[in-house]
Amino acid sequence: MEVDFNKIPDGLIPAIIQDAQTKNVLMLGYMNQEALEKTQKTQKVTFFSRTKQRLWTKGEESGNFLELISIKLDCDRDTLLVQVNPVGPTCHKGTDTCWGEANEQSYGFLSQLEEIIASRKVDQENPDSYVASLFRKGINKIAQKVGEEAVETVIEAKDNDDDLFLNESADLLFHYLILLQAKGYHLSDIVHTLQKRHK
Repeated sequence: MEVDFNKIPDGLIPAIIQDAQTKNVLMLGYMNQEALEKTQKTQKVTFFSRTKQRLWTKGEESGNFLELISIKLDCDRDTLLVQVNPVGPTCHKGTDTCWGEANEQSYGFLSQLEEIIASRKVDQENPDSYVASLFRKGINKIAQKVGEEAVETVIEAKDNDDDLFLNESADLLFHYLILLQAKGYHLSDIVHTLQKRHK
């Protein structure tokens, strides 16, 4: 990895810190060559502190270290993407990120859908909500719907209508997310189970 430290007069290049698991950006720091070398040697992220004018290992006082997973260099060779496993909150103000955001795993639209389903579980008396009506009917009805959608997905998989297959697959996943909520679980619980199996 040939970093061009000479591009910037003070020899400090930006280091974007990203959680290797959630992919959330945690903070931005600056590294000179010595900080980069120490990070690689100790496997704990070290910056050059512009305030303290010295090397500074994140967590050296708080214990909230950033354990190094990988370092990537951008196309101009003057910015680093540092993937880490954070030990505790990253920001000195006690938040997960320096933007005050929670460092939670997101699955994009599926996470949004989970939140909507969770709100329908709380508001089960909503007469206009199909999801709320399923929660009112209970776990047996929800499990039955998952079974029905699974059978319909299998049937469509054996035919050649891609549109029907995708729609039945969407119905199956949607009802499965409802079943997870009914059982008190989330998509992240399933992902963690799969990760534990992966070797």
